[in-house]
Amino acid sequence: MAGKQAQRLSRVIARYAKDLPQVQAATDEYVALVTQLLDDAGINYLAVTGRAKSVESYAAKAARRVGGRLVHRHPETEITDQVGVRVVTYVLADVEAVAQLLGAQLVLLDDRDMGQETAAQGRFGYSSRHLLVQLDPARESAGGPMAGRKASVQVRTVLQHAWAEFEHDIRYKGSVPEEHGPDLDRRFTLAAGLLELADQEFSTIRERLRDAGGPSTETDEDDPRISGSDLAAFLAGQFAEAGWSRTDHYSWVSGLLLELGITSLAELRDVLRGVDHAAIEARMAYHYPPGAVRRLDDALLWAFGERYVALHGNAHRRPLLGARLERLRSDA
Repeated sequence: MAGKQAQRLSRVIARYAKDLPQVQAATDEYVALVTQLLDDAGINYLAVTGRAKSVESYAAKAARRVGGRLVHRHPETEITDQVGVRVVTYVLADVEAVAQLLGAQLVLLDDRDMGQETAAQGRFGYSSRHLLVQLDPARESAGGPMAGRKASVQVRTVLQHAWAEFEHDIRYKGSVPEEHGPDLDRRFTLAAGLLELADQEFSTIRERLRDAGGPSTETDEDDPRISGSDLAAFLAGQFAEAGWSRTDHYSWVSGLLLELGITSLAELRDVLRGVDHAAIEARMAYHYPPGAVRRLDDALLWAFGERYVALHGNAHRRPLLGARLERLRSDA
């Protein structure tokens, strides 16, 4: 029996090794898809990265036993982190926004908040949102490397990421003398508690800065566009409930405004006065908190229609904007 299990494991691992290029291709496409979804939603984030599970890691997980029994009797389907994606945000509110977005845009198979699970045990420690997703039917029907493959998505703040990476590096790559174990555990717990407090303070800082006018960006006096900092401050007042978008996205959408001939906040204010923001919210039916740039994007799409879709700066996303325009006009 043991010999047959070993032979079967060997075949499973060999198949995975042969399939690894496709797993890597699927990983690259999932990273691109998640990045596109975040950018389209205007959600702020630091980085989106991915990794295909190595053959060595897959083999170790497939061979893992508890009580003499294999944990994964069907590793081909039960090892769900073959495709791994990580999203690093700045504050906790954006972790929730990313989770809501991916749950709305993809098929959500599992959602675990490891921070809440740790807190429920009365401890400080590892914190990360773990999502298991697969393509929605429309994207699945298009085929490609992602079709039929799940992706494990970790969403965490930059502080949670720093703690997890350091803890992993020390525990799994370092050599800790047994007598130092309890003290090491205590110090990791203390660090986790301090970082949780820091995450809360960063969230408070961001909310207060948003109320005061938003993030600042560099201004070029020779640039005819509305500056990124001025636009961020304006949008923070215009869409008070919207979260910050990535700093570079304010400059990008300012370029679109320039293409429309809008070079001042007064001109932009006049345009937005003619927009039915309540109707946009009803027709877009956001299932996640859209960022400030996304709110402006939809308002400009409402105001200018096909002209906005045809802008040079929108060349890379015309099909997406066209679909959104149809949705905005669906009840018109």
